[in-house]
Amino acid sequence: MKSMLKSELAREAGVSVKTLNRWCKPYEKKLNKMGWHRRMKLLPPKIVQFMVETFCIDV
Repeated sequence: MKSMLKSELAREAGVSVKTLNRWCKPYEKKLNKMGWHRRMKLLPPKIVQFMVETFCIDV
């Protein structure tokens, strides 16, 4: 996996950034441990990998 902008990942999922943030809400504690925060624009590879696997996004 490579780093991605949150907007790019949302586009790949077919949703808005706001919706992607809502999807992340139940996983917030786990994502925070990985270094994620809600206003983050550039997502590191491990967070992108987690989101792709969790939300079944084709990248």
